Amino acid sequence: MTTHGYVRVSTREQNEDRQLIAMREFGIDDGSIVLDKQSGKDFKRPGYRGLVRRLKAGDTLVIKSIDRLGRNYDEILEQWRLLTKEKGIAIVVLDMPLLDTRKGRDLTGELIANIVLQLLSYVAQTEREFNHQRQAEGIAAAKAKGVHFGRKFKERGENYESVVAAWRRGEMSDRTAARELGVAHGTFQRWRKEEFGP
Repeated sequence: MTTHGYVRVSTREQNEDRQLIAMREFGIDDGSIVLDKQSGKDFKRPGYRGLVRRLKAGDTLVIKSIDRLGRNYDEILEQWRLLTKEKGIAIVVLDMPLLDTRKGRDLTGELIANIVLQLLSYVAQTEREFNHQRQAEGIAAAKAKGVHFGRKFKERGENYESVVAAWRRGEMSDRTAARELGVAHGTFQRWRKEEFGP
């Protein structure tokens, strides 16, 4: 019977130290801790999938909080069922002592654990949906203020109008106009298409 730790951070920029410290304090050595740097929206994570394949009946899986397992309500419940019922794995959620399936539980204890699990899974998914909503609202508000997202477009320069006028009169080719403006040929073509169409 082995105790494994599972640590997940959503992006490569996020720091996993807090979760690793909690695992070590629980008594798990570094060789038994699996780390994924990936979103929790689904369970297609290489570290987690490899860990689940290695887990044997009687093993214990330790996570810091339920949202480290995932952020999709139905999938969290399905994984919990798969691990505890089908594989016979004990799960310990460090931030929520009620979600510790190692202890022999009576029917009431199991009922409370199931209610807490469903509630926390629901909260994890709802928080993810709120984050997406807040992000979309923030982007919309920024766009309304004129904030540009994506690659910054090159300034057209002070002599743009006179160069374009010469180009329209047929006095300059696209390439010559681009050279006069100090931009790539493709950039000038994009500008003129934006202004005058193809």
